[in-house]
Amino acid sequence: MDDAFARSIPEVLDFFGVNPTRGLSDTQVVQHARLYGTNGAPFWRLVLKQFDDLLVKILIAAALISFILALFNGETGLMAFLEPSVILMILAANAAVGVITETNAEKALEELRAYQAEVATVLRNGCFSILPATELVPGDIVEVSVGCKIPADMRMIEMLSNQVRVDQAILTGESSSVEKELKTTTTTNAVYQDKTNILFSGTVVVAGRARAIVVGVGPNTAMGSIRDSMLRTEDEGTPLKKKLDEFGTFLAKVIAGICLLVWIVNIGHFRDPAHGGFLHGAIHYFKIAVALAVAAIPEGLPAVVTTCLALGTKRMARLNAIVRSLPSVETLGCTTVICSDKTGTLTTNMMSVVKVCVVESAKRNPVANEYSITGTTYAPEGTIVDSTGMQLDFPAQSPCLLHIAMCSALCNESTLQYNPDKGNYEKIGESTEVALRVLTEKVGLPGFNSMPSSLYMLSKHERASYCNHYWEEQFRKMYVLEFSRDRKMMSVLCSRNQMHVLFSKGAPESIISRCTTIMCNDDGSIVPLTADIQAELNSRFQSFAGKETLRCLALALKWMPSDQQTLSFDDEKDLTFIGLVGMLDPPRDEVRNAMLSCMTAGIRVIVVTGDNKSTAESLCRKIGAFDHLMEFDEYSYTASEFEELPALQQTLALQRMALFTRVEPSHKRMLVEALQRQNEVVAMTGDGVNDAPALKKADIGIAMGSGTAVAKSASDMVLADDNFASIVAAVAEGRAIYNNTKQFIRYMISSNIGEVVCIFVAAVLGIPDTLAPVQLLWVNLVTDGLPATAIGFNKQDSDVMKAKPRKINEAVVTGWLFFRYLVIGAYVGLATVAGFIWWFVYSDSGPKLPYSELINFDTCPTRETTYPCSVFDDRHPSTVSMTVLVVVEMFNALNNLSENQSLLVIPPWSNLWLVGSIILTMLLHILILYVHPLSVLFSVTPLSWADWMAVLYLSLPVIIIDEVLKFFSRHPIGLRFRLWVRRSDLLPKREQRDK
Repeated sequence: MDDAFARSIPEVLDFFGVNPTRGLSDTQVVQHARLYGTNGAPFWRLVLKQFDDLLVKILIAAALISFILALFNGETGLMAFLEPSVILMILAANAAVGVITETNAEKALEELRAYQAEVATVLRNGCFSILPATELVPGDIVEVSVGCKIPADMRMIEMLSNQVRVDQAILTGESSSVEKELKTTTTTNAVYQDKTNILFSGTVVVAGRARAIVVGVGPNTAMGSIRDSMLRTEDEGTPLKKKLDEFGTFLAKVIAGICLLVWIVNIGHFRDPAHGGFLHGAIHYFKIAVALAVAAIPEGLPAVVTTCLALGTKRMARLNAIVRSLPSVETLGCTTVICSDKTGTLTTNMMSVVKVCVVESAKRNPVANEYSITGTTYAPEGTIVDSTGMQLDFPAQSPCLLHIAMCSALCNESTLQYNPDKGNYEKIGESTEVALRVLTEKVGLPGFNSMPSSLYMLSKHERASYCNHYWEEQFRKMYVLEFSRDRKMMSVLCSRNQMHVLFSKGAPESIISRCTTIMCNDDGSIVPLTADIQAELNSRFQSFAGKETLRCLALALKWMPSDQQTLSFDDEKDLTFIGLVGMLDPPRDEVRNAMLSCMTAGIRVIVVTGDNKSTAESLCRKIGAFDHLMEFDEYSYTASEFEELPALQQTLALQRMALFTRVEPSHKRMLVEALQRQNEVVAMTGDGVNDAPALKKADIGIAMGSGTAVAKSASDMVLADDNFASIVAAVAEGRAIYNNTKQFIRYMISSNIGEVVCIFVAAVLGIPDTLAPVQLLWVNLVTDGLPATAIGFNKQDSDVMKAKPRKINEAVVTGWLFFRYLVIGAYVGLATVAGFIWWFVYSDSGPKLPYSELINFDTCPTRETTYPCSVFDDRHPSTVSMTVLVVVEMFNALNNLSENQSLLVIPPWSNLWLVGSIILTMLLHILILYVHPLSVLFSVTPLSWADWMAVLYLSLPVIIIDEVLKFFSRHPIGLRFRLWVRRSDLLPKREQRDK
């Protein structure tokens, strides 16, 4: 029943055919279970993410083709399986790294169980019984009381106490408990906050008793809709993932084109006698084309990206940002909007008394005096400061503050306790009453000069309510008049040494109107409440409640006859006013600077909350993050106001919105989707169950460490210290990681261009294959992988948080940079081919063949030669060219210490990880050259000193070439050339976000 909130109690009872005094019969329970289902809706099974990447698919295809060709050629044993096996092993290792790092994947749906009640007190067949909550059906009559977790969505039908209050913060994000009532809701387009007659599944009763009828179970509850919303949310690809996919698509087309070109260029050689026929010739050159594909694809790229992001997560963990999803590390770097939940994220979600107003003296002006109270949590730690800014050393020596502490401790039904497991102070009961308990602890006790310091000597468990317990021992509670909505106050009768005192607390307008006298703070005297003093108190109340949007309570007392044992409503008159307290859910101390840092970094912050508009606007003013906004009119919207705007105005509103109030979970998700349609990269922070769908939908969901397990599991990142400021540090780290990722991607591209040039030039010139496929694989994996990973340790730029967020359609490699790496790649390829030719034509240890003989090697068996044809099977030339390729790429890695800075400015030792990886790579390469089983496996042979010198001469110029290109990049002539080249990016851009 979706509209139970808008129907009267008799209508709802008639709809389900239930008698409120007897409940459902057994027959009706069976019928309703069949009609509406039961509360035991299953939670969705965890779904494992599958490794899905276009480059990986291309690699798998290359491995399969290689294997099929080997079988077609009749190859057996190790060599037939070597290349495809190595490729598949690399992919398996890459997938393992990802899986191990992201093992905490999709627990959100399972953990929603923590918010389901386990049992319910149900009326069936005229008798109350306790049943498992999973057996509830719509139409059941359920009784709830203080501390009960609501087992299903229910419509209130009977109040069994003066009031019923429910803490529904996990669902709506409201900072204080909500009063529930029986009357019908008439609001149009009612949100959860408007449905004051509905008890929502998973929320907790903090005051009162009531009976209600079940109207929604399982997926048909507010909590169930959150599960469905999370289920419908598809994982969005991160900006880097999209760029790599685009690059993969682009690379696939280029590879296909080059492979086809190489094959076509060599059609004339298909019939060469060496191949043994046209078909075998075609297959031979097809194998070369596959080798070319292996060379062009950066096999190590997925593994290196994963490893770099994993290393980034470790650095971020030290900043209290625990990353649950690897790609989100990089996404942080281009975040443009942070939608921040207010309650518990920008605030502590711990109601605190921040202002106290007392009458100082009736004889002199100003009549009233205000005190400020520090401390923003439930911890009994804080000071009391007067209006001049002076701290009170002994607050309990002030008569009004002393009696406020007494009244706060005695006129109170809540509990404050220390939880050693969590290391914090926790509340049981109303947050406003707990705030009064904490105030009592901050005021302290009278009569001890060493009072404040003595309290610090206590253990945290004893300290939690030491002063409150003192007053509860001094006074014996005799009678309580509960709070009621018509009186808007509660009173308690207490006795101490034959003296009976009535303590009252309630709405200021109710208490002040019942007072005839006031207590003065300067001497503790009781004087009449005059019209002027009452006007002054009302003025202070309006200031607290209006301008400062504090939640206000007034406190009063009355000395009663010593023989009185009970209270009546008539006793609540002729009271003595003792003070006015103002409380709020205070902002976190560090939020202001964090928000200013976000604005400096070009990141917009939108505060999102279920609270009312004025309270949220007041908080925004307090944190100072919106000081640049003169008025909130065009920047602050309630959910219903925003929904009523025409489409065009909604678009404009989204572009300037700073505050979004009175929202429910669906609005948060709608906000994320609307911002994403405007090409914004959205981070959503939150801590409640109500935040989970939006956290999952956002580009990066950020949960608070103290938040619910559901929010954490739906998020990409968890802030261990709940500190909004940690987001700023994480964004800086994300940007640095992206810059380094970009550098190693460029390094790998330039290296692979070199390999492609090498094979292509060899095919065009008609010389023997310079590199075997297994050698190419070794170069791609070991020599590319280690230095590329080490580039991820390049130091963060000092101005990384002063730049605007990069655009999500920014290509990883564009224009001038692609030209630069094309030049470098071309040199790498030509140097590799040159090493191969050098051994045949010029090396003293080689055959010193004429160049014409080398390019006609395939006709050697059919003609007379002065040398044996077996020279073309020698492993020396391919070893030289492979070693040139390895060494030149090591020098190229040094080029990538910086995009534009010279090696003279940023020397190699600025990144010792890179130096170490180069040394390790060279040791591994020497290992396969000089250890016999490995040299056979990789078709290589040991090199002489002369060979090594030739390798060095051919490799070193790559540094000189890149230094020249960097010089052009840094100077105007380079800029002009860059502008000319950038007319069209060589890698595709995505102008619109794919949905």
